[in-house]
This record gives sequence, C-alpha cells and structure tokens, in this order.
Amino acid sequence: MKRVVVTGAGGGIGAALARRFAADGARVVVNDLNGDAARSVAGEIGGVAVPGDAAREDDVRTLVDTAWSELGGIDLFCSNAGVLSAGDENTPDEQWQRDFGVNVMSHVYVTRALLPRWLDSGEPKRLLMTVSAAGLLTLLGSATYSVTKHAALAYAEWLRATYAHRGLTVQALCPQGVRTDMLTRGNARGSGSAALLADGALEPAAVADLVADSLDGGQFLILPHAEVADYYRLRASDPDRWLGGMNKLQRGFEGGSSS
Repeated sequence: MKRVVVTGAGGGIGAALARRFAADGARVVVNDLNGDAARSVAGEIGGVAVPGDAAREDDVRTLVDTAWSELGGIDLFCSNAGVLSAGDENTPDEQWQRDFGVNVMSHVYVTRALLPRWLDSGEPKRLLMTVSAAGLLTLLGSATYSVTKHAALAYAEWLRATYAHRGLTVQALCPQGVRTDMLTRGNARGSGSAALLADGALEPAAVADLVADSLDGGQFLILPHAEVADYYRLRASDPDRWLGGMNKLQRGFEGGSSS
C-alpha cells in the first residue's frame, strides 16, 4: 500500500500504523484531533499532518480531499479513531452521543467521502476499521464502548457484504488490550475490565506489524489476540454459558461472590 491515511494517528495504534506503513515505503497522511500530536508523528515519518475531528463530517471530507490531493489518491484508509469511557445505563446522553460519533459515525463519514471515488475504480482499495474485541464480545464497565463497537463491527460487515464485488476490501481490526492511553489513562481506568486487559496487553507496534502482514490477504477479522476467536465462537454457539461467565467476572469486579 503506497498511499495511506490513518485517523487517530497522534498516538497508540494509529501512530504505530503510520510508522509501520512509512517504514514500508508508503506515503502517509496523519490525522488526529490533537494537531500537535499529528504534526509530531508526521514529522517523524516524513508524512503529511491533517489535524481534524474524525467525528465531524466536514473535517473528514477535508481530510480525504487533502490526502487525495497530496498523495494523488488513497490506496488504504485506516479508520482508527476511537474513544473509551467508563459508564452504564446512567451515562449522560452527551457522552453516548460523543462516543457514538467517534466510534461509529466517523466510519460512516469516511465511506461517504471515499466510496464515490473508490468503487468500480478498476484498482483494489482497502478500508481498515479499528473496531476492538469489544465489538465481537463486550467490555464490562463501559456500556457506550460495548454498544458503539458492536455498531462499528456491524457497519464493517455491511460494507464488506455490499461492496466486495466492486473492488473494496473491508477489514476489522479487533484487538483486546493494547498498551495505549485509552487503556491506562482517564475514564478508561473506571472500566472493570481495564486491569484484566492489561495483563495480556500488546504493544501498539506489535499490532501494527500484524496488520501489515494481514494486508496481503483478505480476511475480514484481524485478531491480534488469538484467544478472541475462541471467545467469539463460544459467544455464538452457547450465549447463555458465555454470558454466565461474563457475569461471573462482573461479580468479581464488584467484590461479590464469584461462585
């Protein structure tokens, strides 16, 4: 992939993806809400910084237009921006709306801007959506993250089913714990699952390496943690058992009985 755009690339998985693709010879456009972070990563890899909010359609259109102009086209778009906040059914509406905007609508805005240019272009195009294992399973302690990541996965599935025959490859990146600020700082610490995920957390660079290796194929799910496939199969084949196990974990987080 020679012309790449990465959102949420000021740090974490996004920055690691930008670095890996640049190291492989790609020209990379770096997007992040934090303009200084975007410019820092872009400067490091010889890329182009386009700061902006992935949850605002006007900003996404500007990103796509600028990247297209700077690169002469886009071969791979990594729709990676995401947010995590702890909470339950009482999470304020404005938090639900923010998380839905970043975790779901950002992907919608990307496809609105890109698909008219990509579909039936005669050249293969690839959209990588960072979803999270929470989109396949759940994340105890964060209703908004669990719900919005399920929605993101559903959108990725719909895109793949709808446009695969028109030259578009859609892939969903679904890691569990990754050593980023999302896992270790701010509201994420309030998630009961944070400590559990930290035990098996991967470095962002390891996730980026797996992604780069996966781009030669077309598999829909990219799973940096192999055990997620087993959990996903159990969830599908025996949901009552799986939910019982998750509730047992929840009781443990609350300090109650784990029997």
